[in-house]
Amino acid sequence: MKRSMKSSLLSFLIFCSFLLSPLAAADDVLEIVLTPDAKDKASIFIHLPAPEKRTGAAIVICPGGGYGGLTMGSEGHDTAKWFVEHGVAGIVLKYRLPGKPGHSHNTPLDDAHAAIKTVRAKAAEWNIDPRRVGILGYSAGGHLASTAGTHFDVQTRPDFVLAIYPVITMGEYTHGGSKKNLLGAQPDPELVKFYSAELNVTKETPPTFLAHAGDDRGVNAMNSVNFYSALLKANVPAELHVYERGDHGLKGGAGYGIGGATKSISSTWPDRAIEWMRQRGLLEARPPTK
Repeated sequence: MKRSMKSSLLSFLIFCSFLLSPLAAADDVLEIVLTPDAKDKASIFIHLPAPEKRTGAAIVICPGGGYGGLTMGSEGHDTAKWFVEHGVAGIVLKYRLPGKPGHSHNTPLDDAHAAIKTVRAKAAEWNIDPRRVGILGYSAGGHLASTAGTHFDVQTRPDFVLAIYPVITMGEYTHGGSKKNLLGAQPDPELVKFYSAELNVTKETPPTFLAHAGDDRGVNAMNSVNFYSALLKANVPAELHVYERGDHGLKGGAGYGIGGATKSISSTWPDRAIEWMRQRGLLEARPPTK
């Protein structure tokens, strides 16, 4: 029993150190700092497809980590590389975490907005269509993506949203750790409402793709189900995939994001997502729109 407890503790510490370890960027990937005047800097890492594969679409990728860390590998750079192979620019967002000194609940959303604006500003240089810039998020990053999809202005509205095993609500089905890290132990009810994406859907919310597992022990699938229901009521184009098995990460307990080992058919969600994007005309190669 003691050996088992020590093993479990060691695994937990390794997991935490992985989430909180300094980020090593992929080779030959451009990093742009979004907050040069801040002590803790937000940045984006730019993965661009080869010219022969280029579609003009781009995705800002928000890794998960419960708003307490960032899983920058499988939910960041690996995801970007997968989309690059399908002709989509992958823009990995290293957003600032709300619990650090000088940060607040609005800090991650500010960084997501800055990322979208920066991609559009650089669209001509990176051969991106500024009207096909979406946002993807995993888990707490999915909460950030859905928040960006429900709170925006003309410059920061994403053209589409991919929310993968996302935290959506700060209400009944929320993920307790993400909520506490974002809003604190006793949040203002108005902030709870503001950060519950299912309560903020309008007809202007971007088309959205959702994927979740019914046996997700980390984030209840009702997060995605209720968001999908709100999207339908607002006549927002949406697609929802709820797999019977897949746990948190949609790999049957074998990790998160894209790539690596898997124990579940739910890990095929990226193929469903790319099909959805193709059906919506997001992958049609054409000159960037000015």
